[in-house]
Amino acid sequence: MDCRLGCGACCIAPSITSPIPGMPNGKPAGVRCAQLNNDNLCKIFGQPERPDVCAEFTANIDVCGTTNEQALWLITDLESSTC
Repeated sequence: MDCRLGCGACCIAPSITSPIPGMPNGKPAGVRCAQLNNDNLCKIFGQPERPDVCAEFTANIDVCGTTNEQALWLITDLESSTC
């Protein structure tokens, strides 16, 4: 499965503990990443400063569902069950 352009759920729902440009302490769950633009595209995609956890994310139906809204719900649910 390919990521849906403009979804952004994986840049909003999960917490990220590694530094991100503009967010030196990472980001809490439910907070938009500072590197997510207005079109929900990563401004540092493919760049070396992109956190490894982001680069290693693989879209799949179990995590992303079939809509952007479903992806946000699924990833939020996964995040809350792993805290």
